[in-house]
Amino acid sequence: MEARRAIKVNGVHKLFGYSSPHTNIKSIFTSMIKGGKKRSADSFAILEGISLDVYEGEFLGIVGKNGSGKSTLLKLIAGIYAPTKGKVTVRGKLVPFIELGVGFNPDLTGKENVYLNGALLGFSKKEIDARYQDIVDFAELEKFMDQKLKNYSSGMQVRLAFALAIRSDADILLIDEVLAVGDADFQKKCFEYFKGLKKDKKTVVFISHDMSAIQEFCTRAVCIDNGKIIAKGEVSKVAESYMRLFQKDTQSSTHELNSERWGSKSLQMSSPSVRVSENELVVKLTISADVEVSEYTLGFSVHDRDTGEILLGTNSELLGKRLPAMKKSQEKTFSFTLPNVLRDGVYDLGLALHAPKNLPVYDWWDKALVVESFYGRKSPYLITPKVRLTVD
Repeated sequence: MEARRAIKVNGVHKLFGYSSPHTNIKSIFTSMIKGGKKRSADSFAILEGISLDVYEGEFLGIVGKNGSGKSTLLKLIAGIYAPTKGKVTVRGKLVPFIELGVGFNPDLTGKENVYLNGALLGFSKKEIDARYQDIVDFAELEKFMDQKLKNYSSGMQVRLAFALAIRSDADILLIDEVLAVGDADFQKKCFEYFKGLKKDKKTVVFISHDMSAIQEFCTRAVCIDNGKIIAKGEVSKVAESYMRLFQKDTQSSTHELNSERWGSKSLQMSSPSVRVSENELVVKLTISADVEVSEYTLGFSVHDRDTGEILLGTNSELLGKRLPAMKKSQEKTFSFTLPNVLRDGVYDLGLALHAPKNLPVYDWWDKALVVESFYGRKSPYLITPKVRLTVD
């Protein structure tokens, strides 16, 4: 029996702008004279001609770089936005996990917020009563439910919002980067919940930068770039298309990705590269000198793309390595080699070149390169060193 279509996105365009079409009397009058809608000179396209079918029981992954239009597409499906052109059709009750905690009131207690948001999700008081303890147990907030939400940490609020949202009786779930928030234990709970969704053949549309999660849960995937679908179908092939987007960036002449770079440039870094294999990372670069420098420190750091958190890094000073003095107009090439302990994913690499004890800074380069590591390391933890377990 052929699966029924749960979502149909047909030729959808979405424009945003400083002044949308027909927002004042003049634009309406001008449009009537010219015979139709015109794009505002200040508008810009987020999605252009997106067509997509999602079938009942399908776990569909959507990937793409930041700003590609993924979240906008989910908000169109959820009915939060209306398409500028085209049509979205949804069959069944839909619940979006797009912005967890939207609608929470910081001046109410955790318990009061559960009942308030439960009502917004369509639950009766009796239904919330029946679900309340499960929500509290999942969020692990038993001791805090009578405290005002403004006293909660951001992680506690996310746990409460997620615990409430997953109790909804939905036919279709829209999930946007839930795994990017919360601590490792919470993320592990998310993994277990997603496994249940897949086992129960729930219809799910899932956005994530975490390719290990996409490969773990999704039965099919779509890659969006600059508002257009550039690949769809088998998850492994879509993952390759997604990785190539970042390879374009790393092969650019400047190697920069919206990077920030500053310093005196008395010493300057150039030609950075990163070689990634299953077992090791090799960071390589060249330093050139405009002046003679006898002592300096060179370092790197690897950052989580979503949070900016530093996952690992070091420098020559921490390693106890004295680098050779640089003469004016001289160039030297340096390499850092270390074990690859990263789980599957895409990361940012920063570089730093400065005097001992940090000042002055010669060349500080945030987001100098992209690091891609995809070797089947599926884990709720960002760092996955080889661990040997023995029993005595």
